[in-house]
Formats: sequence, C-alpha cells, structure tokens
Amino acid sequence: MRIIRYQNSENQIVYGWMLEDKIGEIQGNIFSEYRRREAKNPVKELKLLAPCEPSKIVCVGRNYVEHAKELGNEVPKVPLIFFKPPSSIISNGDSIILPVQSKQVEHEGELVVVIGKRAKNVTAENAKEYIFGYTIGNDVTARDLQKSDGQWTRAKGFDTFCSFGPWIDTDFDPSDAVVTCRVNGQMRQMASTRDMVFNVGTLIAYISSVMTLEPGDLIFTGTPAGVGELKNGDMVEVEIEGLGKLSNLVKA
Repeated sequence: MRIIRYQNSENQIVYGWMLEDKIGEIQGNIFSEYRRREAKNPVKELKLLAPCEPSKIVCVGRNYVEHAKELGNEVPKVPLIFFKPPSSIISNGDSIILPVQSKQVEHEGELVVVIGKRAKNVTAENAKEYIFGYTIGNDVTARDLQKSDGQWTRAKGFDTFCSFGPWIDTDFDPSDAVVTCRVNGQMRQMASTRDMVFNVGTLIAYISSVMTLEPGDLIFTGTPAGVGELKNGDMVEVEIEGLGKLSNLVKA
C-alpha cells in the first residue's frame, strides 16, 4: 500500500492511501490503528506533501564503496551516521534553494526507511518488524562546506536540503532495487541497493543501539557513486525501481 500526506478540501493536512490514480483519506494513526475511506479523489488534483513528519532524520554516509572512493574516503568499518534537521524537509515538486554560503551544492539520491514503531536495541534479524515502509530521498549537500567544516551539520542542514516522497510504500522490497538520479534528463547515479555496505537491517540495529527511533523517523541509507553539482534551473529526479520518482527544481 502507498501512503501519502496531503491537504484536503477543508484545508486540513491529512494522510491518505493510493489505489492506482485515486486517493482515499485515512482516519486515525497510520502507525497504529486507522480506517481507510474509499479511494475516489484523483491524485493529479492534489498537492502531495512530504509523506510523514519525522522527529529525526538519521543519514548514513559512505554506504556504497564506489561513492566512498569517488570522494577519496575509506569505507567505514561501522555505519557512519549524521543528522539532517526536520526544518530541511521539502516534498516532491518543491524547489531546492541554493544557499549563498555554498559554491558547490550536490545531489545524493537514496533509499529511505520509514520507522513504524518505537525501536531500541533492535537486532538485525528482527529489524523488519520495526519498518513501516520505504520512500525516496535526496540528501542535498553543500560539498564545499562539508570539506571545509570537517563535520557535516551545516553542509547537510540548509532549508530545502532534505527532499523525500512522494509516498511511503509499505510493501516495497529493498533487497535489490536500482537507484538512479538524473539531472535535466542526464543520468548521474545508478546502482542497486544490494551494493550497500551495510544493509537495512544492520543499519536499524546499529542506529537503535545509539538512539531510540520513533514512528515516522527516517533513515537515509546512503548514496551511490555519481554525485554531482546542481545549478540554478536544474531539474533533479531520483528514481527507485518499483518505488517511484522524486522530482525537484533547483533555484538560486
């Protein structure tokens, strides 16, 4: 099932579910008990918002060997984690704004895990029980600031630097899906999720040993090789096989 979040005709922000090209409202809590109403509203008539509201966004760095190599880094022996603030969130169709502080903003297309229930000290073997679903993300990064600062908070944390959506797929299989990123139709990134150094179960186990994950929290699982610069007017599209496409215009 595909879960979305949108503004209804009464200007209320609500959750919904998709059936082909139609949407039905969801009443209740999507992470516990809820009721689905009939899917009858055409999706093209609605503005989809970021499909959940995470309390935190945990990201994984250098989780593809070739990406680590292209930036001159060694592959971590344990997951390398960092945060993006919720204030950086935008949704499918929103614009990525290039900050004046940076001269080198780059795309990073990624598979994103959405946590479904509180997770602490989870094992890799039972991590699947804590997953609500998956979505698509773009971990936009000011690469020059990442290098100059030495730590990544500023480079990863600008407003509009966390695009994800357009929906959450609760049935998606992350074991071997192709992740691509195109800029103005030109292929920049392409790899399979099977190429991740640390798989989804391992990431949830590691992160939950450090911090408690709450329903709706996101884990950006890392980006493949091929990251590149974004410029004013670019259209960046991250696509994951079987999951969908995330599109954002870039503006100065």
